[in-house]
Amino acid sequence: MHLSSLPTPYGIGTMGQSARDFVDFLKKAGQKYWQILPVCPTSYGDSPYQSFSTFAGNPYFIDLDELRKEGLLELEDYTNINWGSDATKVDYETIYKHRFRILKYAFYKFDKDNKAYIDFCKENEEWLNNYAEFMAVKDVNGGISWVEWKEGLKLRDPEVMYIVSVLYEEDIEFWKFVQFKFFEQWNALRKYANDNGVEIIGDLPIYVALDSADVWCSPELFQLDKDLVPTKVAGCPPDGFSATGQLWGNPLYRWDVMADDDYAWWVKRIGFACKIYNILRLDHFRGFESYYAIPYEDEDAKNGTWEKGPGIDLFKAIDKQIGTQNIIAEDLGFLTGPVKKMLALSGFPGMKVMQLGFDSRDSESHDYLPHNYIPECVAYVGTHDNDTIQGWFSKASEEDIEFAKDYLSLSDDLKESHWAVMKALWATVAGVTIVQAQDLLGLGSESRMNTPSVLGGNWEFRIPVGTFDDDLADKLHKYMKMYQRLN
Repeated sequence: MHLSSLPTPYGIGTMGQSARDFVDFLKKAGQKYWQILPVCPTSYGDSPYQSFSTFAGNPYFIDLDELRKEGLLELEDYTNINWGSDATKVDYETIYKHRFRILKYAFYKFDKDNKAYIDFCKENEEWLNNYAEFMAVKDVNGGISWVEWKEGLKLRDPEVMYIVSVLYEEDIEFWKFVQFKFFEQWNALRKYANDNGVEIIGDLPIYVALDSADVWCSPELFQLDKDLVPTKVAGCPPDGFSATGQLWGNPLYRWDVMADDDYAWWVKRIGFACKIYNILRLDHFRGFESYYAIPYEDEDAKNGTWEKGPGIDLFKAIDKQIGTQNIIAEDLGFLTGPVKKMLALSGFPGMKVMQLGFDSRDSESHDYLPHNYIPECVAYVGTHDNDTIQGWFSKASEEDIEFAKDYLSLSDDLKESHWAVMKALWATVAGVTIVQAQDLLGLGSESRMNTPSVLGGNWEFRIPVGTFDDDLADKLHKYMKMYQRLN
């Protein structure tokens, strides 16, 4: 369950009391891990996998009540706003319209000579300055992508950037303040979780967005032409789920250039993520062995080609420079022999997703059935890209549903099927099991977090207030004890 799904009165989940309440629920329920989506700032489409920065935190998650306790806000600054008409959905347009204005109220009251703030800016100078300048310039340009900025800004001409630093000094300072407050609250939440025996599993997308500080500041690391326009972009080829494949549109890496300095950019990125999370889920792991490259001008993914990635050399460089990290490899999708070899050499546990095991469209679906799990894997019923259990049973093909019912010994009455499916997961030998919050609550497709390749309606799901109560915690704890998943 992502932070955005937490219940708060202010339109979106935050890192305040509701997050601590959820940790309390997890502790009472006998849970050891809370897995979330990337916490970076979201851009167009509101996807946490399309961000303005791979290092920055999402300003939406800063808790306004916590700022009020510090004396940086007054209640009337943010409580008289209509944050959305549906408490089970995030209204991103409303959040965008009001949140930054309110954060600026806090910024104007903030002591810029605060030692903790000065130390934070110094420790994170390399990425923080780039991000703050990027956001300040983006605001001045009405939010358009940096590829459309005037030449001097687009190319980061030193003289132009000096003028920016002087002319927009206060705007740049504001974005640094926002990041300081994000990580101040994040570190407090993580400590609260860890002190209560709960570790946070974070998520790192393999790619970054084209419209990001990352690409703007390091264009030489990406497959761009002389005008800084991508030549090829990321995606997935056509398969049983999509006849045209998936066109993600992210710029691809120049792995040859990255290899020249022993993958320094990736070492910093992985190192930073592993510092803020207890465990890191590395998205689209197979893309490091070989990646699907689609011509930039194409409207779908049919004409892409497979290109070689860095393979195990990248992870050897990471291990050499910052040591072994706690990483889960998201090894879903078509896995070739070389991909499986890279996973084995990395030593990372892979993932198993039970829902995929019942999908007849997938030629390798049997790999995801519970009897094929191994102790060295992290097993799921479904991820944020899948439907809920109840949603799946209402929409899957009759053939797949009948197979699942037979395999799991389910009756025709599927009202409690979510518990039966989760119990089957907990009964496996998988070393770690993760379930979606929606499945604990028996919710349907209306609560699905993301439907890949569909625009609109994604990333909006929120939990109603009071849903995670003691009765649910006790029930979950009972099953943890039954399946010997308590330490």
